[in-house]
Amino acid sequence: MSTKQNKAIKPFKIAIPDEAIRDLHARLDAIRWPEKEPVTDWSQGAPLANVKALAKYWRTKYDWRRCEAVLNGYPQFKTTIDGLGIHFLHIRSANPNALPLLITHGWPGSVIEFLKIIGPLTDPAKYGGDPADSFHLVLPSLPGYSFSDKPSAAGWSVEHIAKAWHELMTRLGYGDRYVAQGGDWGSAIATAMGIQAPPGLAAINSNMPIVMPEAPYENLSAEESAMLQDMTQYQRWEAGYSTEHATRPQTIGYSLADSAIGQAAWIFEKFWAWTDCHGNPLNVLSYDELLDNIMMYWLTNTGASSARLYWESYFGAFGLKVINVPAGCSIFPKDIYKAPRSWVERAMPRLIYFNELDRGGHFAAFEQPELFAEEMRRCFRGIR
Repeated sequence: MSTKQNKAIKPFKIAIPDEAIRDLHARLDAIRWPEKEPVTDWSQGAPLANVKALAKYWRTKYDWRRCEAVLNGYPQFKTTIDGLGIHFLHIRSANPNALPLLITHGWPGSVIEFLKIIGPLTDPAKYGGDPADSFHLVLPSLPGYSFSDKPSAAGWSVEHIAKAWHELMTRLGYGDRYVAQGGDWGSAIATAMGIQAPPGLAAINSNMPIVMPEAPYENLSAEESAMLQDMTQYQRWEAGYSTEHATRPQTIGYSLADSAIGQAAWIFEKFWAWTDCHGNPLNVLSYDELLDNIMMYWLTNTGASSARLYWESYFGAFGLKVINVPAGCSIFPKDIYKAPRSWVERAMPRLIYFNELDRGGHFAAFEQPELFAEEMRRCFRGIR
C-alpha cells in the first residue's frame, strides 16, 4: 500500500444494523435484576429504582436513529494511523482565519459530549460572540472507543495517542498551527502533547489538569490540603472502576460486552458522581443525552477496549509533569480533581490562562456548553 493510501482520509457514516437494535431490546426485556440496595442513597452504586427507570426509558422511548441522524449530519471521517482506524468529526468554520482546535474526550465520554459546543465554537457570531474567536474543530474518538478501531496489540498509550493526534492534525492541513484541549483522558493526552511539543502545537487547555506532586507533602496551603483530602476521598470511594480497568480490563469486559444494563449502569453512576447535578444526573442531562453516550459504548462493543487505556497508561499518565508549550486551565467546581493554581504553575511555566468557574463538573462541555465555549475563546484569544 502506498504512503498516500496509508494517509487517506475517508468519509464515514454510522449505519447500525436493525438487528443490533432488536438484540438490545431483547436484552432489556430479559434483564435479571439484583435486589434493592439496603441504603437510601447512591453510596453502594446506582440505585435499583434509578436504573430501572433508565432501562424503561431506553426500551420504550429512546430512539437511536435520532442520535445516528444527528451524528451523520456532521462531517465524519476515518483515517488509519499506525495501523489503526481513527474516527473523528471535522467541522470547519466559515471564517477562513479560524484557529484549528483538537478536543479529546475521556472515559466514560465520547464525541457526544461535544455536540452542543460545535455551533458556538465554529460560528460564535450566531451565538452572540465575536467572529474572531472562531475555531475549526477536530473531535476524534479515542482508540478502542466508539467508532475508532480497537487496538489488537498493546502499546496505544497516552503518549502514542498524543503523537497520533499530531499526525491527524497534520493530515488535515493544520500541522503548522493548532491548539489542543481535553478533560479526563483528553487532559492526559493534551498534556502529553504539551510535553512532546510537536511543531505547530501553539497551546493546550485542560479542564482537568492532574498536576499533583509526589509525596512527601510539606508546607501545604489550605487549597492544597483540601485537594489532598479530596483525592483521599476519591481513592476510598470513587476509584474502584479505574482500579478494575487498570488491572483487569478483560475481566470486566465480559460483563460490559454481554449485559446492556450492566454497561449502562457502569456509566450512569459516573454521571451521577461527576456532574454538577445536585444528586440527580437528570438535573443537567436528559435520558436521551445520557443514553446517546451509553450507546456509543454498547453498539460498538467497546466496554473492554475502552477500559484497556487504563491498563496502558493509568499509573503513569497523571502527575506533576512540565508542559513545554503555552497552557491554560478551566477548573469546574464539581470535577473529580480541581487543581490548585500553585501546582498548575509548577507544571505549566508558560501558563496563559487560569479560571475557576462557579458551576459545572467533569463533563464540562456536555453540562455547561455556553461556559465551556467561552472558556475556549478566552483561553486561546491571546495566542491567535
